Amino acid sequence: MRYVGDAGYSHDGAGGAAVLLVNLGTPDAPTTGAVRRYLAEFLWDPRVVEIPRPIWWLILNGVILPLRPGRTAAAYKKIWTEEGSPLLVNAQRQRDALEQTLAQRIEGDLTIALAMRYGNPSIRDTLGALRAARVSRLLVLPLYPQYCSATTGSVFDAVSAELQRWRWVPALRFVDHYHDDPRYVAALAQSVREHWRKQSPGERLLFSFHGIPKRSVLAGDPYYCQCLKTARLTAETLALPAEQWAVSFQSRLGRAEWLKPYTAELLPQWARDGIRRVDVLCPGFSADCVETLEEIAIRNREYFESAGGTTLSYIPALNARADHISFLADFALEQLQSWPEVDMPSDPEVIAERGRRARELGASH
Repeated sequence: MRYVGDAGYSHDGAGGAAVLLVNLGTPDAPTTGAVRRYLAEFLWDPRVVEIPRPIWWLILNGVILPLRPGRTAAAYKKIWTEEGSPLLVNAQRQRDALEQTLAQRIEGDLTIALAMRYGNPSIRDTLGALRAARVSRLLVLPLYPQYCSATTGSVFDAVSAELQRWRWVPALRFVDHYHDDPRYVAALAQSVREHWRKQSPGERLLFSFHGIPKRSVLAGDPYYCQCLKTARLTAETLALPAEQWAVSFQSRLGRAEWLKPYTAELLPQWARDGIRRVDVLCPGFSADCVETLEEIAIRNREYFESAGGTTLSYIPALNARADHISFLADFALEQLQSWPEVDMPSDPEVIAERGRRARELGASH
């Protein structure tokens, strides 16, 4: 192990804190090549696919990567904007809004950074920039409300793997969930109310979460229970009777059994049962992305309508809504509270004098 040390401790350097926001990631472009590179990184993560590596290498490189990137690129092309990937654009807006909100609430050196678990901006590059800025306290805030080994756990793996290379590791705090925080639930409920004010409510509200293999839950992953609690709390806030809402799971990959019911099966069944108008909310996604904009708002709408449904109305993710950003700001500040301040003055002259004294005592920097 070689420990990087070109931007480590300094007697006269900065010593501020940083909040690192992390989301899943996105290809750099809606092209087959870019999607193939992205999927190769994403699907090779052992947290994402828990199959023995030799067997999975053959499946991934012999079947999935030759075939899947073209179909996935076509999905991205349907939702790609002039600004770029919706997930990255929304995440950047969240970072900027959070930075502005926190700047109004606190004094001192606090950096808000953004990274993607897969693709760009990478966790390694973003942490490298924070390291060069001599950040001494790091709060990692994955934008996954519900904990899942394949998402939140994987972020921890990537952050810790990079920090293992550092000679001076900053003080570290890591958020693993916020699925039942009342402020997060209130923002979800308010987004539904605002949607209903623009158009009348559907006959049912569906909470669609990203799926995971059933065996992951049986192995101890709390994701399923946290999804159910998020949906229940939101439905209670909206005063919805039990028959007017349900939970389902989307984005299944492979032939193994995943969490049920599957969104792509439940919606057509509702249509066949005579349900004509539904609203769909995806509380597991903090920002709109291909899974919400293409899979739900386009593809699953077609499934519902082809089975006899009239209207599937997708309720956007929280994205950079003011109440969402306000919650994230409050939440981040709570995590930063009681964290001892680094013994570093803010006056440049005092900092310079501190460095001079240290060098007189033999320090090299």
